[in-house]
Amino acid sequence: MTVKTVLNKVIVEPVEAETKTASGIIIPDSAKEKPQKGIVIATGKGKNDEPMEVKAGDTVFFGKYSGTEIQFDEKKYLVMNQSDILVII
Repeated sequence: MTVKTVLNKVIVEPVEAETKTASGIIIPDSAKEKPQKGIVIATGKGKNDEPMEVKAGDTVFFGKYSGTEIQFDEKKYLVMNQSDILVII
C-alpha cells in the first residue's frame, strides 16, 4: 500500500469481531459491536513532543468510537491519532 499519514496519525485496519460465540451461537449483525482491535497499516512521523510509539504491523486496541472511517482499495480503514490507541499487543 502506498498511503502515508501526517504527524501523529495512524491508519488501522479493523479486525472484524467474531460471528460465533465459543458455545456455537451465531451472533446476528444487529448485535455485533464495533471492532476495537486492528492492525496498524501506516503511521506518520510523529510530533516533536510526541514521537511515534506504534509501527506498521502492530496489533492494537483502540477506543470504540475512535478514528474516522475511510475506504481505500475497497477496504475499510480507520484514521486516528496515536493517542486514541489504548494498547499495543
